[in-house]
Amino acid sequence: MKLDNPILMASIGGPHGTKGEVRVKTFGDDPMTLDQYGSLYAKDGRKFKITRMRPSKTVLIVKFKGINYRDEAQALNGTELYIDRSMLPDDMEEDEFYVSDLVDCQVQDTNGTPIGKVLAVVNFGAGDLIEIQQMGTDQTLMLEFTQKNVPEIHLAEQLIIVDPPAEVSERDT
Repeated sequence: MKLDNPILMASIGGPHGTKGEVRVKTFGDDPMTLDQYGSLYAKDGRKFKITRMRPSKTVLIVKFKGINYRDEAQALNGTELYIDRSMLPDDMEEDEFYVSDLVDCQVQDTNGTPIGKVLAVVNFGAGDLIEIQQMGTDQTLMLEFTQKNVPEIHLAEQLIIVDPPAEVSERDT
């Protein structure tokens, strides 16, 4: 199945035990809802159906249909799991959003000066970072995605207001 608007929901880690279970890192607010979206898909189109799951520290232990042995589970290590954006609810609170909705938003500083556009929101393990393609250059700017650095998000206008720390602003001048 080809997803029209893929949203990354989870990433498969190493195997857990000998019967095909895997560790899965989820990217949603509530990891225990991962099985409520139906099948999950890899970028190459493979389909994954959760048959059972349970929490374990910072991950879920998941059993997928058709994965019954440790070597099959090991082969899945690093596989990213997606759903289509249409599967996510739209009835969110006013200050809630999906980080994927920020991609391609225009970025301005607090004075209204255009900076560029959002390329991605990434997390390498120490918190979310917003990656901004700087206007008119090949350079990108990475900001810690905090309320202080990103004080305003206007999704309806596809606009994000940022207030970079002084050391970032000084370096770019």
